[in-house]
Amino acid sequence: MERRILGRTGLEVGVLGMGGLYVSSVGDRGRDEACRAVRRALELGVNYVDTAPSYADSEEVLGLALEGVTQPYYIATKLGGRPQPFDAQDKDLLRQSVEESLRLLKRDSIDILLVHEPDRPGQHDWWTDYDNFHGPVCDLLNELKAEGVIRFTGLGGTTAYQLPPIMATGSYDVVLTAFNYSLLWRESTISIFPEAKRQNMGIIIGSPLQQGALSKRHPQIETGARWLSPPRQEQFKRLYAFLDEVELSLPEAALRMMVSNPEVSIVLTGARSVEEVEQNVRAIEAGPLPSDVLARLDEIADMVPFRPCEEPFGLPFGRAYKGPGHAGR
Repeated sequence: MERRILGRTGLEVGVLGMGGLYVSSVGDRGRDEACRAVRRALELGVNYVDTAPSYADSEEVLGLALEGVTQPYYIATKLGGRPQPFDAQDKDLLRQSVEESLRLLKRDSIDILLVHEPDRPGQHDWWTDYDNFHGPVCDLLNELKAEGVIRFTGLGGTTAYQLPPIMATGSYDVVLTAFNYSLLWRESTISIFPEAKRQNMGIIIGSPLQQGALSKRHPQIETGARWLSPPRQEQFKRLYAFLDEVELSLPEAALRMMVSNPEVSIVLTGARSVEEVEQNVRAIEAGPLPSDVLARLDEIADMVPFRPCEEPFGLPFGRAYKGPGHAGR
């Protein structure tokens, strides 16, 4: 698998990483299949694994899955959501969260510790100084680095325009941007990518399949999806037709588009099974897309260059939609 340098960390990482959101005992696949999927990913060259305390029991399952593996790998987890009630202003509780992550992961140290959703004040109120984006978490990260508990720090966010000012502090080594860089959503390129380049931060892409919106073809595009604007529906149809023309599946096109961008260090796959891991690795190993295909995909993306204000953040394909404010993520 192709290796890239993860920004100023200097870590050499496989372009495909293992996202831990679905690596848990929750869901129809179960813990055993999750463990098999992780081990198969490492066998195939994946060497970066991402998780978080808020991903159900993902840290615990990864601790089991990675125990005794011989392939070298890097592990990243996050601060946020634990212990409950979570208080981002309490440095002692934040340290307890890190200690619990270490226990569950069966590790003495963590390669990269990210602040989870620092760009959404309604999610976690991380900062006491919002002009300089400083709070107890900053002091803790510095302490953990000095103690050798963590090697590098990062930001894991889901906004396109609130995250870059935090990145601009120069205090973080990597950025994980989710939901804002994919076949049809490109908002991260406007300010997150340029700021990451200025700071020499490694760029990690989360949810390249847009939480399932791009994992398969959805019949609602033809039969009606009232929560999508007419331009977005037309964009989906144009994408489906073009991929038929070039004989590419949605997942393969999505993953290969990601690795076609040399600014991207890692694309996280949310594979739930060995089969999905192998499928994603095959797509990555097919390499970047041809320039003419990328140009056509750019044209399709430009049909809706910004997310419409009424568009649900998580598109409710396959789920009941109750109206604005209910779809959620």
